[in-house]
Amino acid sequence: MFTGIVTDIGEIIELEQKGDLRARIATHYPVEAIDIGASIASDGVCLTVIATGTSPRNWYDVQISAETVSKTNLSDWRPGKRVNLERALKVGDELGGHIVSGHVDGVARVVSVRPEGESLRVTFRAPEPLARFVAPKGSVALNGTSLTVNEVDGCDFGINFIPHTQKATTWGDVQEGDAVNLEVDTMARYVARLREWG
Repeated sequence: MFTGIVTDIGEIIELEQKGDLRARIATHYPVEAIDIGASIASDGVCLTVIATGTSPRNWYDVQISAETVSKTNLSDWRPGKRVNLERALKVGDELGGHIVSGHVDGVARVVSVRPEGESLRVTFRAPEPLARFVAPKGSVALNGTSLTVNEVDGCDFGINFIPHTQKATTWGDVQEGDAVNLEVDTMARYVARLREWG
């Protein structure tokens, strides 16, 4: 479990296709505190650490199945790409965002990006089957970041990125056309399911 509060920006430093995809991600996390088998959300995808190291900088390796690649934006990963990172939630940690599983539901697209004061207003297009789970003032996780939805228009929804979020995450790099990992709010999913049975 995660909260969608990004605590580091990592960088893809190696990718190797050997059966599954193996990725090496540079991090500022102290690797001596990362256990093999630990879960780290990498751009919102819960991935299992299979190796760590410190040369030439701190890094961890993950192995990614073809299924995960097909359901996320990880096919767009290239060396040098920056990714949002979050360690798994521990009992007693502050829940500053919302409950995020790290199981991506689908890929949204950035439709438009425009400045709004010091903030960025970004419009996303959700896959049609997921659009019903996105509600104004509700929560979504996009590339692992817990965010509040401003408005919804069909499959399109808007998010406002304040300057802090742009600096503390990779959202300062956002561009029109970007593919984005979308995880809908678990509560929204259960409410929709209950309505089906109503």
